[in-house]
Amino acid sequence: MKVELPNFESYGDKFSKTGFLDKIAKIAKRAGSKLVYAALVLFYTLQSKEVSIKDKGMIVAALGFLISPIDAIPDAIPIVGLSDDLAVLLFVLDKIWGDVPEDVKEKAKNKLSKWFDEGEMEELNEIIGEDGELITPAEEK
Repeated sequence: MKVELPNFESYGDKFSKTGFLDKIAKIAKRAGSKLVYAALVLFYTLQSKEVSIKDKGMIVAALGFLISPIDAIPDAIPIVGLSDDLAVLLFVLDKIWGDVPEDVKEKAKNKLSKWFDEGEMEELNEIIGEDGELITPAEEK
């Protein structure tokens, strides 16, 4: 059986500011505030001139995985469909968290607050501790 891959060049516009934010806005409620916050932080960090080429490569790979039509678990499957995307985003976010400027984190939260209510925003407490540090799955109680 021959597997036909999609035309990845057609996804180039998704990395533009408006293209990416439009994509995130469409999946925001279904994806949840944790995934959307991670994606926004990575996207805004990618725009920073102070990010290393290595970190930019990881960010592009993670965001590419998010917007790619090829997935380990199809996004259309309720609840678990975006779990692989969240895992990839959090893995990369954990690697670069110490280098993410505070204004980027705030910019992502401000954008997030336009799409989610206060209760939904509280989900972020599951990935960001009171000290502002990222909570990785290994650190969870």
